[in-house]
Amino acid sequence: MEFEDELLDEDNSEFFINFPPEVQKAIDEVLPNRDSLDEPDFNSIDYINSLFPTEQSLSNIDEMVIKMENQITTIDNEISTVIRSQIEASTDGREALDEAQKIIKQLFLHIKDIKERAEKSEEMVREITRDIKQLDCAKRNLTLAITTLNHLHMLVGGVDTLKSLTQKRLYGEIALPLQAISEVMTHFENYSDIPQIKNLSDQVKSIHIELAEQITHDFKEAFEGTNSKNIVPNKQLQQACLVVSILNPKVKKELLKWFVELQLQEYNHLFQETEDTAWLDKIDKRYAWIKRHLLEFEDRLGNMFPQNWEISERIAVQFCHNTREELSKIMLKRKSEIDVKLLLYAIQKTSAFENLLFKRFTGITLKENLDSNEKTRGENRKFEKNTSDTPLDFNESPFYGLIGQCFIIHLEIYIDSLDRNLADLIDRFVQDEKQHRPIENAETQAAILSSCPDLFVFYKKSMIQCTQLDKGHSMLSLTRTFQKYLQEYSEKLLYNNLPKIEGQSLGSSVQNFTKDLQKMSTSGLIQNFSSLLKEGEVTRFTKDEQTKICCILTTAEYCLETTQQLQDKLKEKIDPTLADQIDLSKEQDQFHKVISNCIQLLVQDLENACEPSLTAMSKIPWQNIDAVGDQSPYITSITTHLKTTIPIIRDNLAHSRKYFTQFCIKFANSFIPKFIQSIYKCKPINTVGAEQLLLDTHMLKTVLLNLPSISSQINRPAPTAYSKVVTKGMTKAEMILKVVMTPIEPQKNFIDQCKKLIPDCQLTEFHKMLDMKNIKRQEQAVLVDLYKYTK
Repeated sequence: MEFEDELLDEDNSEFFINFPPEVQKAIDEVLPNRDSLDEPDFNSIDYINSLFPTEQSLSNIDEMVIKMENQITTIDNEISTVIRSQIEASTDGREALDEAQKIIKQLFLHIKDIKERAEKSEEMVREITRDIKQLDCAKRNLTLAITTLNHLHMLVGGVDTLKSLTQKRLYGEIALPLQAISEVMTHFENYSDIPQIKNLSDQVKSIHIELAEQITHDFKEAFEGTNSKNIVPNKQLQQACLVVSILNPKVKKELLKWFVELQLQEYNHLFQETEDTAWLDKIDKRYAWIKRHLLEFEDRLGNMFPQNWEISERIAVQFCHNTREELSKIMLKRKSEIDVKLLLYAIQKTSAFENLLFKRFTGITLKENLDSNEKTRGENRKFEKNTSDTPLDFNESPFYGLIGQCFIIHLEIYIDSLDRNLADLIDRFVQDEKQHRPIENAETQAAILSSCPDLFVFYKKSMIQCTQLDKGHSMLSLTRTFQKYLQEYSEKLLYNNLPKIEGQSLGSSVQNFTKDLQKMSTSGLIQNFSSLLKEGEVTRFTKDEQTKICCILTTAEYCLETTQQLQDKLKEKIDPTLADQIDLSKEQDQFHKVISNCIQLLVQDLENACEPSLTAMSKIPWQNIDAVGDQSPYITSITTHLKTTIPIIRDNLAHSRKYFTQFCIKFANSFIPKFIQSIYKCKPINTVGAEQLLLDTHMLKTVLLNLPSISSQINRPAPTAYSKVVTKGMTKAEMILKVVMTPIEPQKNFIDQCKKLIPDCQLTEFHKMLDMKNIKRQEQAVLVDLYKYTK
């Protein structure tokens, strides 16, 4: 049998084909496998065993053999059929290939014939069009020659005409031919090496120079002669302006420069540095003069110049330049005479005049004269006149600061004045604070110091005024001044006005209370507890002082929010390149500290109120308690303090709920650990005493969970963050007492209960709980070792 198995395995290895996995996968997709004989890992032994699983099944072996033989015969027939079809397909394919090759040869011959014909056609077209191209080129050359001759004829005739008209000063007849000849000359730029053309070009240039000199002379003769004051619009000069517009732009520029300076001669004389009218207190007279002069000029000579020359605007702009230069010089020399009132007066008048120019002129001449180094100043200006209903921002005017920039270097006088005014304002606030009463702010509806809105109103007015004066470094100086007095306000009006507890100290009152407690007998302790609590009370803030702390807190909150708005506004108003230097975060931090300080004072005050009760709680002889009753008087005392204090704070912080919540959380975080430490001091304690203390702890936990709404008609759920703090802290206190109530024996159970109830229990806490149970030191050492090595 073993030999037959080996032989069978050899037969399988010879006749069974193993395909690669990817090939096998593709075959399975095309021909799904439904027969186990087709499996790649076919095992003949397993297959036979599946057919004849038992000896009884061998009785059907003959039928199975016949079935197999029939299947073999069927497969042989299918294979023969496939082989025959493949032979026939091979023959047909060979015939089709031969036929395709014949067709390809014929197609190649056709393509070759078409290519030869196309080449012949191309050559024929080239021969036909050769003459046409020559004719077309001749036509273009002939047209160009005729055009050039016409231009030359125009140029020759035009030069002679221009010479004659120039001598006769017939400027009205010169304009059109001069424009035409200037355009014709551009056609001869490439022929300047031809002597005749060069000669004509020189003559045209000579005519241009002669016209420029002649017209300039005519203008000077008319406006600087003996009758210049009585001159009326001259048609000849009006026509001469049209000629100037055609000449070199430099001619027009020089003519306009001379004419504008001529118009301002009287102004320069009247307001020269030595004159009384030159000083800042007479600055409005400067602007009155130019307005009057422009009206007279436009009425008398306005129609003589082309409208696009914008003569009136040019005069006004030059006036601004001259005024700025003169004011800069005189203010530098007489700097000591400038006070803030005079400076602001001059700036106000100047700003009004610049605004008037903005409404009257387009600013196009400023755009023409923008130097490449000054593009940053005027690149984004709006030069079109405002014809829409939407008003433009004056700060976008091209005339903005045209004169006023001379005042910028003197704005330190204004900033110094603001500094002095703010110093006086803070001093007045400090003096008035003693009679101060909180006011209701219209926006927040919270009680704040009356000085606070006054300060920020002053800030707002100062910022608006400074924005109109300068948006650059003066705004930075203003910001530094704001920062200085925000800090002073925080220190002098907020910190310094926080109430301070005076009188008996907490330590001495608690010490006296403890002495009285020790004198008492244990009998009747709980009954007499209330009287002792009254004797142990400490000096606290009055209701008015608590209200004032809340008022200072809400004032600091108002300052904090308004300072952020102030910072945003300053960044919006200042030059964008300087916006990053505006930072009031230190001042905001200062107000944050005031708020934290107020909350801490309120927390400490409430803790001080509860401290005698906690001290009394730790002094009770808990080992002598023999029955569990209602909550102890010290819990009632703590609850009473909470009920009297919390509503005052809550009502005063009604519109600052987040800070009231912070107060509650800070109190819980501070008071609960102190309560737990007081629990550790309740030693020794028996089981009944621990039960009573556990009851007290649970009652206190209930009170604390309801602390934010205590004594309130509106019962709203406490904030989740606060509830988590109270639940975590007071639950630990309860677990400590449950551990204390657990019997010490068996020790293993006690340790397990401790780890179960307080998973994060430290050794120091474990020692304290053992002290509460009055366990001796030797026994404690054994329990501590067991606690260390118990998982």
